[in-house]
Amino acid sequence: MTDRHLVDVHVLLLRGEELLLSRRRSADEFDGRWHLPAGRLEAGESATAGAVREAREETGVEIEPDDLNFVHVAHVVAAGREARLGLFFETSRWVGEPVNREPDNCYELRWFPLDELPDDIIEYPLEAIRGRARGERYSERGWP
Repeated sequence: MTDRHLVDVHVLLLRGEELLLSRRRSADEFDGRWHLPAGRLEAGESATAGAVREAREETGVEIEPDDLNFVHVAHVVAAGREARLGLFFETSRWVGEPVNREPDNCYELRWFPLDELPDDIIEYPLEAIRGRARGERYSERGWP
């Protein structure tokens, strides 16, 4: 049994009916797959502050915490990985044009129509994106 859970924050940047995704660069099975701007919550940081920080670090956009809308939480476990709680926020308000600010961790950023998302999105955020579309605010993945 896992003795702790990581907390991840994810940001759905929405431009009309389009969603910004990043294609991950990593040395694991997620290399080349699409994901949302996201990262681990840091000690002493609120969830919205973490989401704002991650969006700025990965895409260069500035978001006001009050412009984030909580849309989903996912409780996820997977063999060989620490259990995690993912908090998903959306916004259509930010300052700046998204750019790839972490080329060592991301091949590219790209806008996708919400009804034409790529097939190779990492499952964990994809379930949250789909849950959001259905109005579901909670999901579990990997639990027996």
